[in-house]
Amino acid sequence: MTLTLFDTHAHLNTDAFKEIVSETIERAKAAGVVGINVIGIDAVTSHRACELASEHPGFLYATIGIQPNSAAESKPEDWETIVSLVDSPGVCAIGETGLDCYWDDTPIEMQHEFFDRHLQLCRETNLPMVIHMRESGDLIAEQLRRQSTVPAGVMHSFTGDQKLASECLELGLYISFAGMVTFKKSDDLRRVAAMVPDDRLLVETDSPYLSPEPFRGKRPNEPSRVEHTLRCLADVRNVSPESLARVTTENAKRLFKLS
Repeated sequence: MTLTLFDTHAHLNTDAFKEIVSETIERAKAAGVVGINVIGIDAVTSHRACELASEHPGFLYATIGIQPNSAAESKPEDWETIVSLVDSPGVCAIGETGLDCYWDDTPIEMQHEFFDRHLQLCRETNLPMVIHMRESGDLIAEQLRRQSTVPAGVMHSFTGDQKLASECLELGLYISFAGMVTFKKSDDLRRVAAMVPDDRLLVETDSPYLSPEPFRGKRPNEPSRVEHTLRCLADVRNVSPESLARVTTENAKRLFKLS
């Protein structure tokens, strides 16, 4: 039975898909995917996400922002570009933003400043945020707790522990799992995935990265493979894939305010 799926985080706006966007979309539709959120990491990819959303209305959506690892090399006018794209057709979120303590591309002080900037844009536009985390979960939670209000949003490709997951849930966030939850040694992450409430759970591919089992290490990852992550989550939560696919798709539509 074909599942009803929504890939909440994919980078179809990168060079990996430059020549194969159409066939990638067709494979996704054949696999039961009914929507894909295309994520920007800088001004160029955010603009391309908007182009794709315009070319495929009602199927592709755009998230616009400057990712932590892109912040240091961004120009002042790049942020102006992000702001100018807010009202473009198909824009459903701000991001990806957040913090990254794995790569050393952007000083942490600048990352905090850009994170605050994205949070304020969410408040001004009433759009949800897409949060990038890599070895930075506690810092992200601390920064969110300092906010006057915390916009709706999702911790994408979650890799934290149960304590961090509980903090994120208390802050009102959704939690999304990518291909890493399917890896053989990811027992701890699967235990976290099992405790996330039904109404806060999302799935993603983070294409072209993080291919799930049985495609681990094979790039580019693509939205059609989100089914494997969904089935893994259904197994650890002891529910049917069909019911969990419906739940996560409705969650995505609710968070991103899609019809």
